[in-house]
Amino acid sequence: MTSIDIAEKCLRDEAQALLDLIPQLDDNFEKVVKLIYNCTGHVVVTGVGKSGHIGAKVAATLASTGTPSLYINALDALHGDLGMVMEDDVVLMISNSGNTDELLRIIASLEERHLPIVSMTGNADSLIARHSDYHILVKVEREACPLNLAPTSSTTAALAMGDALACALMEERRFKENEFAMYHPGGSLGRKLLTRVKDVMYTDNFPIISPTMKLSEALLFISNGKLGLGVVMEDDHILGIITDGDIRRAVEGAQSNFLNLTVAEAMTRTPKVIGPDAKLTQIQAMFRKHKIHSLLVVDSDNKLVGIVDYFAIMN
Repeated sequence: MTSIDIAEKCLRDEAQALLDLIPQLDDNFEKVVKLIYNCTGHVVVTGVGKSGHIGAKVAATLASTGTPSLYINALDALHGDLGMVMEDDVVLMISNSGNTDELLRIIASLEERHLPIVSMTGNADSLIARHSDYHILVKVEREACPLNLAPTSSTTAALAMGDALACALMEERRFKENEFAMYHPGGSLGRKLLTRVKDVMYTDNFPIISPTMKLSEALLFISNGKLGLGVVMEDDHILGIITDGDIRRAVEGAQSNFLNLTVAEAMTRTPKVIGPDAKLTQIQAMFRKHKIHSLLVVDSDNKLVGIVDYFAIMN
């Protein structure tokens, strides 16, 4: 077999392992979702080895989607970190065999404190499963590893089940995009949902022109500017907006009479405006809806305070 053949088999085996999880879903999954949803503390995820790495990712996914969660290394838990687990918490243990010694030793302490235990294992008859309040089965027929030894399909299955749990909890909480952004302020979605117009608008050297300016002069004015437009104003009142596209259309219509046309005859008299506190998502929606690339930003008195440009919000 070539390397590509081996890679293809691995991917097919792991994909099949995920599909095989679907029939394993039962009432326990629903009960776990309800338990975690009603939890007033944290979901404390723990595991050993590769399952521990999966647990850290599951905890991170839960935390970023509205479920307070943290990961504790099982070995550290045996030597003091178990004190991080509080009375209102739920403990989620991940183990493929369901008989991981370090986790079994933790269970005794958790039972003594009457803390709810949820386990995710590949063996419903394992000691960890039997000592859990709720058990989620993540059984795989074999590992994708050619030797059927290295955790491959089993860790993929546990990771996917963790994602399924997070998705179900998001739906239960009616988790929204703006909440996701609150937990991801550094990401692109966070920027879109939290950035406001006033954070990205131009506020200096507005391209203000008079309605009586000749189009030939206005064309030079707009070409020398950065935004490809001029704001037509008189006595601090916005009369309209004119772009190079407006001028081009006016030239095509007037032909030889172009030199006599004024800005007032070619401008758009009802320019699209937006408030400085509107969010980036609103700007993008208006750009798409009206097929424009610039918006005038006005205050409550309809006074020009800025200009927001499509290319500025793409930075």
